[in-house]
Amino acid sequence: MTNVRSGAVRFGHTELPAEQQEALGKAKKLEWATMGFLVVTTAMVFLVLGNSQAMKAAWIEDLLSFLPPISFLVAAHAVRKPPSEAHPYGYHRSTGVAHLVAAVALTVMGGYLLVESGLGLLKGEHPTIGGVELFGSTIWLGWLMMGVMILTAAPPVFLGKAKMKLAEKLHDKVLYADADMNKADWMTAVAAVAGVAGIGIGLWWADYAAALVISASILHDGVRNTKAAVSALMDKQAMTYDDAAPHPLGRQLDHYLLGLGWIAEARSRVRDEGHVFHVESFVVPTGGSMPSLGQLEAAREACVAMDWKVQDMVIVPVPELPAEFLPGKTSGLL
Repeated sequence: MTNVRSGAVRFGHTELPAEQQEALGKAKKLEWATMGFLVVTTAMVFLVLGNSQAMKAAWIEDLLSFLPPISFLVAAHAVRKPPSEAHPYGYHRSTGVAHLVAAVALTVMGGYLLVESGLGLLKGEHPTIGGVELFGSTIWLGWLMMGVMILTAAPPVFLGKAKMKLAEKLHDKVLYADADMNKADWMTAVAAVAGVAGIGIGLWWADYAAALVISASILHDGVRNTKAAVSALMDKQAMTYDDAAPHPLGRQLDHYLLGLGWIAEARSRVRDEGHVFHVESFVVPTGGSMPSLGQLEAAREACVAMDWKVQDMVIVPVPELPAEFLPGKTSGLL
């Protein structure tokens, strides 16, 4: 077994390489910075909320934006716990649980706001925006609303781009979901500004239309992330960090195993535990002869050394590839 250094950063008993340790440290700092930024922006938006439904939706979206950073930080702490008798696979699933909790909250609130905004539009309720006393002068509150939204639009975009790179390095889907939402936050600001401006020029319905756009964006994020989180918890085929395609590591492992002289056929199934993978590789020995323990262990250690995400791996010699464990798979390497 591979020895781990005392004091090294680990996910369970997996020691993170230097690049991932650095990425994890940066990701935590970015999430704390995000929450600090959200504290300021939610307070600013609340102070100028007025009667605008679009501003209300934007404010609630800011409140919901606390969920992914909190989920990431809680999960990053939980996954460091080593496996125990009660949890022999470790606590890596805490990432998936955190992802699901945040996603369901987004879905529920997005749906609520969508219905509320839609009903307001159907009822023809005309929102009004009054004036406010500022430095001895009375100004239209709408100017402050739009100013606040414009000021808060850009920083999340830069935070999202920075998190996206780290999410790939850490194979962290919670961090990816947070980054993806941050990158799209400018659309919320634009919609809110358009809604407030619409009220100012007499288009009362523009405010509800903007609120519907914001609500639909929240609901879309929630449904998409709920689907991804549930699929992962149900042991879907291991995917890339952005769920764009099957993770290539399984094929790489099969390719390596097929290159060993004593293996005729090989096929792996890969389970995504959160940040790391659990791999079961079925191999058909050449000539039907049973490999030695040394051969099995050498092959396993070489596969584990291929990628830090291969936390646990078992190699199972079989007379033929088991179709019941590998549905839809054919012999050999595709």
